Amino acid sequence: MLGFLSARQAGLEDPLRLRRAESTRRVLGLELNKDRDVERIHCSGVNTLDIEPVEGRYMLSGGSDGVIVLYDLENSSRQPYYTCKAVCSVGRSHPDVHKYSVETVQWYPHDTGMFTSSSFDKTLKVWDTNTLQIADVFNFEETVYSHHMSPVATKHCLVAVGTRGPKVQLCDLKSGSCSHILQGHRQEILAVSWSPRYEYILATASADSRAKLWDVRRASGCLITLDQHNGKKSQAAESANTAHNGKVNGLCFTSDGLHLLTVGTDNRMRLWNSSNGENTLVNYGKVYNDSRKGLKFTVSSGCSSEFVFVPYGSTIAVYTIYSGEQITMLKGHYKSVDCCVFQSNFQELYSGSRDCNILAWVPSLCESVPDDDDERRQWQPTPMFLPHGWRSLVGYSP
Repeated sequence: MLGFLSARQAGLEDPLRLRRAESTRRVLGLELNKDRDVERIHCSGVNTLDIEPVEGRYMLSGGSDGVIVLYDLENSSRQPYYTCKAVCSVGRSHPDVHKYSVETVQWYPHDTGMFTSSSFDKTLKVWDTNTLQIADVFNFEETVYSHHMSPVATKHCLVAVGTRGPKVQLCDLKSGSCSHILQGHRQEILAVSWSPRYEYILATASADSRAKLWDVRRASGCLITLDQHNGKKSQAAESANTAHNGKVNGLCFTSDGLHLLTVGTDNRMRLWNSSNGENTLVNYGKVYNDSRKGLKFTVSSGCSSEFVFVPYGSTIAVYTIYSGEQITMLKGHYKSVDCCVFQSNFQELYSGSRDCNILAWVPSLCESVPDDDDERRQWQPTPMFLPHGWRSLVGYSP
């Protein structure tokens, strides 16, 4: 670290390299924060989490009880021990509360004045954050499993919605109607995600073992159907043009949008080139997945080597994306983890579980040591003893 600082001061290193190295070191040091609690509001499992991308301060959660909670993650007390308090919630007594389980919540990507939620009650609701009142409601004929708004769109306001039916619905926030339907899957749509790089590119995952990439401007069908065999003939005809050998129930683009990660009930995770749909054949080993609905996992951003955080039973598995190496298992929940979200400003992770808890995972803390005059204190980091293989990830040099 001192070498990085000296090189940066002398103008010999790109400042971005120091930032990436420190971000990577912090991710490698993630641990359960015993000094920080997230106020427990949900009376049943936590299905979904989302942190607003503007400040990275406010987090939404949605539970199996239909309740939506908004948390303030900032430590305004400046004390080492604190609880992330619920600012407000859509509780069971709220007139517009979802009747059944909330499966997805998402902030409007450009400001905190609006957020969306979807539920097993067959609705997608658009909320005014300030008044906590509904601004619009989209009703569907089938149970809603997932929805997503593009984080980079400037020319459209489409929300992609995956339901128990085989069709992907595109809802236009401007007109308040379902403007498009994407057909091609054969069973329910368990996950949808817009590309963070191209505003018209959408990825979908289905129980028919297939994952597809779409350009929503085209009327002729999907761009690519992901094939785990990369076009090579397989022994089983039914596995042709399938992404997994079971349901595909989760997907997530890398932060640069160049690759796509998918998980399936065949206990596999795969990395795909999002430009041509090629399976990169990165081996992550067994990635345990018994979820009957969408599994919400997340990726890091701003690190020298990017990481993916995947719910793995009651733990969270951390892998390097491009090598497939399992870095660690984050243990703290008592029941299955259904969702996690990464806070890129401070390299923190938040996870929601069927044990009704939301846990905060933060980089290991520095230790306070006395200065020579015994009157002032300064923070000095503990020695960085990293396994040899991890030093290359950080860019560490002694």
